[in-house]
Amino acid sequence: MAAKHTLKLKWVRSAIQAPVKHKKVIKGLGFTRLNQVIEREDSPSIRGMVAKVPHLVVVVGSSAE
Repeated sequence: MAAKHTLKLKWVRSAIQAPVKHKKVIKGLGFTRLNQVIEREDSPSIRGMVAKVPHLVVVVGSSAE
């Protein structure tokens, strides 16, 4: 059975002045409040979303379950 890799993401900067597309990416990742840490599957789509908003989101860590 293959190990499932995950990313821990933290929302570190407000999206108030960010473009609408960036706000939608934040919501699409599943963030609901600032300084929230969430865990998502390490996939190309999630990495692409994080790459679009590197000024708003930080990768805290990654793991293999």
